Parts: sequence; structure tokens; C-alpha cells
Amino acid sequence: MTQRLEFTPEIQAALQEERYHHPVPLVQRRMEALWLKSHGLPHRQIAKLTGVSENTLRAYCRLYAAGGLERLKVVQFHRPESALQTHATSLEAHFQAHPPATVKAAQQEIAALTGIRRSASQVRVFLKKNSICAVAGWG
Repeated sequence: MTQRLEFTPEIQAALQEERYHHPVPLVQRRMEALWLKSHGLPHRQIAKLTGVSENTLRAYCRLYAAGGLERLKVVQFHRPESALQTHATSLEAHFQAHPPATVKAAQQEIAALTGIRRSASQVRVFLKKNSICAVAGWG
């Protein structure tokens, strides 16, 4: 089913502005695609000019239809969370009382306390990100 989108002169002007001046490149690309659509270009040509697939272009159109320009500006990056994150508070308390000498020691204590095994580099990143403890030489 083909969906007809309406573009008022005000919306076209906003698309024109945002396609160059929005701080997020993904949003700029969305605005560019819809700006071209507002000028009546066919999907195949818009996809080629903007470097996106026709399916992606259809997704941009659905976003616009669902919420207008403001919906095009919403960006939701996937940021997976570590399974250790649910234990951050208890691990912080434990390491405050019993600071580990090395990452390997921290790795073993985390495995014993939570049952979650992670590589040394993952443990180092988790501890550093959560400001749990800092031992000289941890990087």
C-alpha cells in the first residue's frame, strides 16, 4: 500500500535546514531523503542519491507519517548492558572493603560472587566504567 505524505512549505523549509544543520548525521540523512521525497523524486532515485536502501527509505517515510519531523529526529542506538551491571552496587561495596591487587584477582572474585565469568579485558572495562576500583597498572 502506497502512503501519501503531505509536505507543507514550512515542513519543506525545515527539512532543507535540518538536512545540513542537524548535529546527528543519521538525522541529516533522514531529512535529506524526505526533502527529496517532498520534491516528488521516485524512491529508487532517492535511495541511490542518499545511499540507503529502498526499505530504509520506506522506514523513514513511516517515521515521518507516525510523528512528523520530530519523529525523524529521534535516534535510538542499541547499547547492550553487561550482565555484571545488575551487580555493580554489591561489587562496589565488596571491592571497597577488599580491593583486588590485579585484574585477574578481580576477575576471580567477580566469578565467585556473581557466577558470571568475563575476560580480563571485560572486567577491566566494567570496573573502570563504574568507577568501582582503580589499581595502578590497570590501564
